[in-house]
Amino acid sequence: MITGGGKRIHIQEISARDGFQIEPRFIATDDKVAFINGLSRAGLAKIEVTSFSSPRAIPTLADAELVLRKIDRVPGVEYAALVPNVRGCARALEVQLDEINVVVSASETHNRANLRMSREQSLAGIREIAALVQGRVHLSVSISTAFGCPFEGPMDSARVLELVDRLSQIGVGRMSLCDTTGVANPAQVYALCLKAHTDWPQVVFTAHFHDTRAMGLANAVAALEAGIDHFDASLGGLGGCPFAPGASGNVCTEDLVHMFEAMGYTTGVDLEQLLKLARGLPALVGHEVPGQVLKAGPATRRYPVPGPDGSALDASCQSTPREDRQAGLSNTSERRS
Repeated sequence: MITGGGKRIHIQEISARDGFQIEPRFIATDDKVAFINGLSRAGLAKIEVTSFSSPRAIPTLADAELVLRKIDRVPGVEYAALVPNVRGCARALEVQLDEINVVVSASETHNRANLRMSREQSLAGIREIAALVQGRVHLSVSISTAFGCPFEGPMDSARVLELVDRLSQIGVGRMSLCDTTGVANPAQVYALCLKAHTDWPQVVFTAHFHDTRAMGLANAVAALEAGIDHFDASLGGLGGCPFAPGASGNVCTEDLVHMFEAMGYTTGVDLEQLLKLARGLPALVGHEVPGQVLKAGPATRRYPVPGPDGSALDASCQSTPREDRQAGLSNTSERRS
């Protein structure tokens, strides 16, 4: 097993886009701005703020331009947005951004379901976008269904790597390998990430996992062992692709940060700030969130030492100390919100 040794891990927050896009109710623009401003001060490497998709397709993100114009820009944080096509890219370039993110699927079937076009059409669009953004912002491409497709089943790694090669030839220097519906396992993740990282050293690869089958953190460790040091994550574990049946939330940011820091890695992220923001998520989105550290508290949590008759232990089990709640534990009223 690898140990951290202080190596830097880059945590890229996607809840404001990937998380909010699937929520059934519209989150007010000012609430989004306040939430993103909180994320900006938590030490995250990058925040994917929104999507320039058609408001008819993703109505919850119809305020993309307004959000990007209103948020605070914190030095050291990159601000990104998803664009589905050249039209969306042109809209995005009218506001201040550090990165444009485009999606293409390894699976032909998922690409048509998600983007309403073939993979070849998507690649042609990426070429146009690459020419449009050249020298203005970074271009990143997320490869969906890199480990498996809900329609086609397991994905041949050769197919994914061929797509990596074609994107590299276009000039894309940032790519995400995405487990869109949470079907990947650590052995599969390690093999694909190691091959990609070794054969295309000039590309910055990001690992993007969903926790659908409770393997998200294990897959993150496998990607780390393969040399990946950039990870997408979503606060509270929000998210899921609306065009991928069975997709659940992304790997939870606070859980991922907690794990990497406990392993001896440096993320630069303020876990207490993340937990503070995560505690407010149920009220913001209208339902509970699946993050585990928020419920259990960090591993550094300590309990009172029980007396000979066990009375102190009994007392600690009957109530939740205020300092534990501040470390990320929800009290009864918070759970009802």
